[in-house]
Amino acid sequence: MNFIPQILQDVWVIEPKVFGDSRGYFTETYKQALFEQYIGKINFIQDNESKSGFGVLRGLHYQKNDAAQAKLVRVIQGKVLDIIVDLRTSSQTYGKWLAVELSDENHHQLFVPRGFAHGFLVLSETAIFNYKVDNAYQPEKEACLIYNDPTLNISYPIDSCRMKLSDKDLKGLSFADAPKF
Repeated sequence: MNFIPQILQDVWVIEPKVFGDSRGYFTETYKQALFEQYIGKINFIQDNESKSGFGVLRGLHYQKNDAAQAKLVRVIQGKVLDIIVDLRTSSQTYGKWLAVELSDENHHQLFVPRGFAHGFLVLSETAIFNYKVDNAYQPEKEACLIYNDPTLNISYPIDSCRMKLSDKDLKGLSFADAPKF
């Protein structure tokens, strides 16, 4: 596995080694010793999975305060643009965002530390998205950052009129009003 630090502080893209032949492929998607060597000790407690169609934008979600979650995300099928925003006021990259393409072809994973809003936009016909988290979901501590906040000016590869968002995501908070870490 290759661990590649990103422009946002404490964020990593992980490129697993993929061994393929006429039968298919094999890859290790998580190896605790390597993960701890590069990123540190994270106690993942749950795996989650979602399936979405083209244009679905899920996010930008996060858990506040002691409910914050670190995530290791990847795509099992399809292709997404994964988007994160640093909400840690003490971070050198506070208020900055990063978009990374994750797909079943590149097998890349993204490590998102606590203190980030996270979401993804489906770019393929469908996508199966998988993520590990290190803290239990607490609905009362969930927050949502609006995907099209003009302060952040996140660039999306498809027009917003083709995006499909939940009512909750359409009512996300502005960056200025969103709770920070």
